[in-house]
Amino acid sequence: MFIHCGTMLPLIKRWLERLQKTRIAKSIVYFFIGICTYPGLAIINSIRISGTENLKNLPKRNVLFVSNHQTYFADVFTFIHIFSAVKWRKQNRLGLPYYLLNPFTRVYYVAAEETMKSSWLTRLFRWAGAITVKRTWRKEGKEVQKGLDPGDTRKIERALDNSWVITFPQGTTKPYAPGRKGTAFIIKHSQPIVIPVVISGFWRAFNKKGLKFKKKGSLLTVRFKEPLQFNVNDTIETILEKVMDAIEQSKKFMLQGKHHLMTTLDK
Repeated sequence: MFIHCGTMLPLIKRWLERLQKTRIAKSIVYFFIGICTYPGLAIINSIRISGTENLKNLPKRNVLFVSNHQTYFADVFTFIHIFSAVKWRKQNRLGLPYYLLNPFTRVYYVAAEETMKSSWLTRLFRWAGAITVKRTWRKEGKEVQKGLDPGDTRKIERALDNSWVITFPQGTTKPYAPGRKGTAFIIKHSQPIVIPVVISGFWRAFNKKGLKFKKKGSLLTVRFKEPLQFNVNDTIETILEKVMDAIEQSKKFMLQGKHHLMTTLDK
């Protein structure tokens, strides 16, 4: 009895998608990628973490981390290192990475679909919990903000039902870029606990993808803030404004950080 390949391929694809979501698969991926990325965070460069007290006693679901974005992957795996260290009762430090033996796996992160297909390595990173979304605000080399993709929004909301989710409201590594309304829509609809995160130094230490060193000996900082407070009557615009202020990427922070902006753009 023969089974046609056209029938088998969809079954294999579904099986791999299910396997990708299992704790054991994510733990294995986190261990190997964690071992590879740890030296770049804590040995070749140095990392300063603050605010992890705001991660204690959080529920295991419906928590949304909103952060500014400086590299495609180094940012995300730094968060995974920190979440795993906090799971092992470490506060504001990584220390030795024995936490990778039992990492925190109830976490997903939002990433552009085309980014996750660019190489075999990025395909591996999908197994670390990527929620792939389509870029809805790029046209002919220009960044223009369009409406929501309902399918992508549903994927993020389903992930929030069971886990933490990391998202980058700007959807780009360009500093002080405007935030996307999709993030505000998800906050209004799902009403998650929203933890703002401010990172710095990653653009200096790594290339844009976050996979190669650009300047060794850099100071990387990650600062977790207290949960944001929203009112039931807040509009999408108001929610987005609060988020962008919290991650220090709004217009007022752009004016304060003009030198940093110009330095970054010159790289």
